[in-house]
Amino acid sequence: MQVRRDVPLADLTTLAVGGPIERLVEATEADGLVAAVREADESGRPLLVLGGGSNVVAPDDGWPGDVVAVRSRGIERTGDELVVQAGEPWDDVVAYTVENRLAGMEALSGIPGSTGATPVQNVGAYGQEVAQTITAVRVYDRAEKSEYTLAPVECGFGYRDSRLKREPGRFVVLDVTFGLHPGGLPRPVGYAELARRLGVEVGERAPLADVRTAVLELRRGKGMVLDPADPDSRSAGSFFTNPIVPAERAVEGCPSWTAAHGQIKLSAAWLVQHAGFGRGTREGHVGTSSRHSLALTTEPGATAAELLAFADRIIATVQDKFGVTLEREPTAVRP
Repeated sequence: MQVRRDVPLADLTTLAVGGPIERLVEATEADGLVAAVREADESGRPLLVLGGGSNVVAPDDGWPGDVVAVRSRGIERTGDELVVQAGEPWDDVVAYTVENRLAGMEALSGIPGSTGATPVQNVGAYGQEVAQTITAVRVYDRAEKSEYTLAPVECGFGYRDSRLKREPGRFVVLDVTFGLHPGGLPRPVGYAELARRLGVEVGERAPLADVRTAVLELRRGKGMVLDPADPDSRSAGSFFTNPIVPAERAVEGCPSWTAAHGQIKLSAAWLVQHAGFGRGTREGHVGTSSRHSLALTTEPGATAAELLAFADRIIATVQDKFGVTLEREPTAVRP
């Protein structure tokens, strides 16, 4: 483990906001990660466990304790299963599966962050989500002070949700096991925008490499692939989740999709845009992406308070205009 002091959280997050860290611990393997978490807990120091920093709004005042950065690496394959260390960059994992003709996560290409964060958010895009392939999540339970493995049913996966998210701070993900489909047989394309880019119908199949290429092109076109030269990528990706509401609360003109239990999923991007926050809307050092109204971006000099205030204005305006409550996707952390 490497220990550093006074590193700004802004350097560790894709939104590039956040003040100085009292003590940064970089853990390069699972045992060291558990040891660093145990040490912080036993000392009583405030603890923040941070992966790729792509789904976090970090506090302007910094962190008055330990930030443990998950830097563990490794992909171990047994048949059609992969055991992936929590710190492995997610897009590297997706690239590995495509190169090795393992189907199931190709539509999740280009998503920033680390593998350990994916089960927390039940990361998903373009008709796929990690809950479809996760077979086990090995965790350190800070409440029980023990390591064990959670089966998918114990993870309580929901739409951009899980038990790990609903019990914040309790579980530290050590590695994730994925069960994939060998032989390169692609899964049916389940998202209309992706199907159009591939030139197929929804429900048809396309080669894994073609799916990955198409998804990366779509994400780059929205500024959602990390690129230091692209100011639109100073974001956390989609800042709001698509709200799920009873079918009778459909909003006229708003694109929607069928959800479970007679509900529908509304387009958060449409709601944001039609509430008056279209692409490129700026307030101070923050605003919507110039290429996608669902992504909030920052400029040099931005603060977390400024960003969250802007997000709150969007939420309030959408609620007033459409009677729909938007939920933030990234987590605003507090000591």
